[in-house]
Amino acid sequence: MVNATRTLFANLPAGLRGMIFMFVGTITGVCMHATVRFMSAALEPFELAFFRNSFALVFLVIPLIRLGIAPLRTSHPWLHLLRGTLTTGSMLSFFTALSITPLAQVTALSFTAPLFATILAIFFLGEVVRIRRWAAIIVGFAGTLVILRPGIIEFDLGSVLTLFSAGTWGAAIIVTRILGRTESSHTITLYLALVLTVLSFVPATTVWIWPEPHQYLWLLLIAAFGTVTQLTVTQALRLGATAVVMPIDFFKLIWATAFGFFLFAESPDAMTLLGGGMIFISATYIAYRESKLKKRPSIAYESGDKNPKIQ
Repeated sequence: MVNATRTLFANLPAGLRGMIFMFVGTITGVCMHATVRFMSAALEPFELAFFRNSFALVFLVIPLIRLGIAPLRTSHPWLHLLRGTLTTGSMLSFFTALSITPLAQVTALSFTAPLFATILAIFFLGEVVRIRRWAAIIVGFAGTLVILRPGIIEFDLGSVLTLFSAGTWGAAIIVTRILGRTESSHTITLYLALVLTVLSFVPATTVWIWPEPHQYLWLLLIAAFGTVTQLTVTQALRLGATAVVMPIDFFKLIWATAFGFFLFAESPDAMTLLGGGMIFISATYIAYRESKLKKRPSIAYESGDKNPKIQ
């Protein structure tokens, strides 16, 4: 039965398999967020982040054992440290936001990460952003204002932390793209896990409470959900075109709304869902445009380097 199912899945079109992987990733991603929110009633977010990273490191190291020390060879240790530092800041602020802000609101605002990455790419990667992507960026940040409604409702700490998390994650994306020019995916993944574990341990010690025995299962689930999400989303983007798989990511807002309502008695208002939709559409369009532009043979290079300026 298992072999038959595997064969059937392998025979599906690549784009459809990519959509399925992305769909699974939206479920496991929101499951991790919901578990973090649930466990934040017993343990501090900083400690939850440390256990998520340390357990995930074990999951990642086991399949890399056969490669020996090869993944540890790198020409850019400081870039790995920078990426890990940015990602640590993003995760700590995101986990804290999950502990104090409704799931749907955090999920909606987290869609802004690609918007920040696109703006940062102009300054650090030399990319030229034309009118259509600027329009998408404006629509995305307008969606942020729809959710926050400054001057109408109180500007809460959770929203600030979520936007900070999205901004630092956007910066980490830029560093990842720079590392991707010379480093293997194994090296990038392993160094991130190592740096995350070490850096998240330091703030965790300031609020440390030893978990109860049964709580380790929930901590293990957080790491498992996070690892599966990372793997499924990566596989989805490998199999399917951006325009095909990225729209599926919107299911995260649907799951977050449902989980928030049934598990935590949260009821997001229509403006949060509207703003989240605006942000998501703009982020998806930006990802689509970038994937299309990168396929053009007429990409101009400056000074003979390998950093293309997208026209």
